[in-house]
Amino acid sequence: MAVREHRYRITVEHLATPREDQPLRGTLSFEDGNHDDLFRIVELQRASGRFGNDDEAAAFAIGLKLLSEAVLRNRDDPLLQQLKAPIGDFIKQLKAQGAARSNPGA
Repeated sequence: MAVREHRYRITVEHLATPREDQPLRGTLSFEDGNHDDLFRIVELQRASGRFGNDDEAAAFAIGLKLLSEAVLRNRDDPLLQQLKAPIGDFIKQLKAQGAARSNPGA
């Protein structure tokens, strides 16, 4: 059977705490899928110049795609239904701005 989505392993490592008396947490790792190529989306956000650095762009892209995919998969959940339209509108605006930056004279 063919895989119908891109599969990813997401790993979060706790590197520092705001206070010295707080312990570091262990590593969190999980697998998830997405209909989009997350690496390409991170590249696009890094190239957009919207963020202060590449890490911010990557965090934004990955966070948005994980959230939006969870909302799509759980579209029957009443709480998540409230996010579907606003996230969809936001992503449409984001894509339109990206297209405008790629084709400034169009």
